Amino acid sequence: MKIVDATFLQSAQSIADSPDPNVAEVAFLGRSNVGKSSLLNTLTNRKGLAKSSSTPGKTQLINYFNIKFKTSNEEMPYLFARFVDLPGFGYAKVSKGLKKDWNRNLTNYLEQRPCLQIFVHLIDSRHPSLDIDKNVDEFLSSIKRGDQIIIHAFTKTDKLKQNDLAKLKREYPNGIFISNLKKKGMDSLQNAITEHLFGNQVF
Repeated sequence: MKIVDATFLQSAQSIADSPDPNVAEVAFLGRSNVGKSSLLNTLTNRKGLAKSSSTPGKTQLINYFNIKFKTSNEEMPYLFARFVDLPGFGYAKVSKGLKKDWNRNLTNYLEQRPCLQIFVHLIDSRHPSLDIDKNVDEFLSSIKRGDQIIIHAFTKTDKLKQNDLAKLKREYPNGIFISNLKKKGMDSLQNAITEHLFGNQVF
């Protein structure tokens, strides 16, 4: 199974102006500058799909993308999902009022979106133990429904020495280790997503 099409659907400020929750969604979240946009572009093989900003914290909208998967099942040749690019967290240079609204809208989406199936928590492999990421993990674990999973994807692994990467893999045996530069880990991430979304329909 592979992604054969990915298109931008719409941006939203909150779940109130989000698209109908009629397709399974995969939310990508992480600290600002963790490489989220680059990962989405590499994963979908669409260079300009997700827009990265030179100013961390600038993206404040929830961005929705329609994703089309090609299977080898003749009876069900295509399957569909929606990737959701969430604003980066942990960047201080926004107004307090904006940050309050921003955080509330993100929390409402994560807690209340009925079609949300997967949280992909992106973590900078060079800084895997920051308090902010631990807090996000605790929050996701506290709200996660039985039909949802959390995937930990460690980005920028090409910047690690081999012994540091080996240590990280020992510490996080269930993690997925990503290098956008070398396009490593993308198959593992896609397989983890499709296995949970589609289960036995994946051929």
